[in-house]
Amino acid sequence: MELAPEDVLVTTGGSEALLLTCLSILDPYTEVIIPEPYYPNYTTFVHAAGGVIRALPTCPEEGYRYAYRSRIESLITKNTRAILLTNPGNPTGVVLDEKEMRMIADVAKKHKLFLICDEVYREFCYDEKFGVPTMARFRDIDQNLVIIDSVSKRFSACGARVGCVVTRNRELQQAILKFCQSRLAVATVDQMGAAALYSVDPEFFLRSKEEYHLRRDLVVSRLRRIPGVMVEEPMGAFYVMASLPVDDADKFQYWLLQSFQDQGETVMFAPGAPFYETPGKGVNEVRIAYVRKREELERALELLEKGIAEYQKTVMNE
Repeated sequence: MELAPEDVLVTTGGSEALLLTCLSILDPYTEVIIPEPYYPNYTTFVHAAGGVIRALPTCPEEGYRYAYRSRIESLITKNTRAILLTNPGNPTGVVLDEKEMRMIADVAKKHKLFLICDEVYREFCYDEKFGVPTMARFRDIDQNLVIIDSVSKRFSACGARVGCVVTRNRELQQAILKFCQSRLAVATVDQMGAAALYSVDPEFFLRSKEEYHLRRDLVVSRLRRIPGVMVEEPMGAFYVMASLPVDDADKFQYWLLQSFQDQGETVMFAPGAPFYETPGKGVNEVRIAYVRKREELERALELLEKGIAEYQKTVMNE
């Protein structure tokens, strides 16, 4: 995708890009279809604009895949304004193939919906068949498509609050620009640093992906050694969702922090329920981010295994 400067609006991180997009697209009670589980702040952005989320259900048994036309179209109503997805996915690591991307693009075009694609993890795909997945390859949806990007995720530059909205829809651009002009711009030093990052050698992304690939393999193989854990191998990003053999992952996390230690250490994860819109889903699921060094991940998973065994014995069997 060749971009012109006028196709890109710089924002204070990917979060602001998402917020300004929602404020520009949504009216009170208009609906956004989002595959669940999803990044919890999507709820914040949609609700801040007065919108309503229509969750597109997935399940671990199907690898959290959601690209089924009939399921998507069954959620579309007269109030539907947009489809919002992350590709590769957070928290699942699901990567859409080209056929699935084309289908979703066709649905958005047919029903005259905005297609908001959060593509901040697109450099991190572990199967070469996916390449660098982007909806921007489909030029027939220029008026529907909004792409969200972030320096902090693409370049593993945590804390770099620089992102952008990419769209060729000029009417939408003008609406977002009004919000951009009502707040302070991204700090000059951050802009200079971000510009320098975009000049890195392509080898940077190759080395980063190779390292995350090794971390993913370690985490998945280690999780599968823990009795009762269910986990699918993520194909992108740097997260994995797993079902634990516990009654409640949030309750288990509090217990780990308050009542468990091994050689003075314990472990933290993100409980799965907040990644779902549907009440009662994800109660025993967790999201693990494999962003630490491999030796640290190995120790964390050792602690998780010991913690599960102790929790089952002392809490679940009470």
